[in-house]
Amino acid sequence: MTTTLRRAAVRALLCGLALWSTFASAADILFIGNSFTYAAGSAVRTWRADSVSDLNAQGIGGMPALFKAFTQQAGLKFDVSLETQGGVGIDWHLQNKLGVIGQRPWDVVVMHGYSTLDAKKPGDPATLIASTKQMAEFLASRNPGVDVRLLATWARADQTYEAKGAWYGKPIEAMGRDVRAGYDQAAAASPIVKGVIPVGDAWLRAIASGVADSNPYDGIDAGRLNLWTYDHYHASSYGYYLEALVVFGAITGRDPRSLGDNECAAFELGLSTAQTAALQQVAFDELASRGAVKAGPLKPARSGAPMNCPRWR
Repeated sequence: MTTTLRRAAVRALLCGLALWSTFASAADILFIGNSFTYAAGSAVRTWRADSVSDLNAQGIGGMPALFKAFTQQAGLKFDVSLETQGGVGIDWHLQNKLGVIGQRPWDVVVMHGYSTLDAKKPGDPATLIASTKQMAEFLASRNPGVDVRLLATWARADQTYEAKGAWYGKPIEAMGRDVRAGYDQAAAASPIVKGVIPVGDAWLRAIASGVADSNPYDGIDAGRLNLWTYDHYHASSYGYYLEALVVFGAITGRDPRSLGDNECAAFELGLSTAQTAALQQVAFDELASRGAVKAGPLKPARSGAPMNCPRWR
């Protein structure tokens, strides 16, 4: 780990600790994003939509609902809201949704841009950098103590393995590295942004460790998960589950493995205990490698066989 990354990891961990020493009651967290947040192409899209507040009233549960489920099981209090729109970046939310976003002085905000950094100029982070700075300043104007995080998204198989893709002919890791670099630049340009949540890095770790398949176009190897859904662009339930685990660990500082392989959201989405444990391990390994979480205590919220989640708000 470079000195810069080490300092960023320490800063993120300290921010997480400060968050929990500051908020004795429920913290207000907002997710700003697109289909990568609302979980297009999977059962996660409408899963437990009544447990979160969709500010656009579109009936979305998405990744934020998984985050809510994890925090509830961990005994943490979060009021979870989301403001999402498919196929857009942070610039769109600036132009169209500040009235909605500004209704509340949020404690924590997690946001991301378009999946290729720029829809018209894939790989170019300029718009992401500029819009991140503007949105962070707006959020801080409502709450100077807001904890703003960027979520670095995953590499797209369709952009890598199809001839029309901007990363065609390059390994899947190339797009992942380029996207992450764009988010690092955006975070560095705004002193308000506390860090980058390494979701895309966790995807690459899942592939490198043999938990997930690297190329859905040539079939899925036995025993490996397909993190992408049918369009090889958005995530499958496995992919969104991994995304939520990384966000949970990054924001709370908790070891994702502490949720246990009998975690109820995974059960409701059809994941086996082995698949659940493998994805939790990937999330932990990625976060731990950056100093964002520490191991354990590995005591699940409840013992016994997996079962449905209770109802909560």
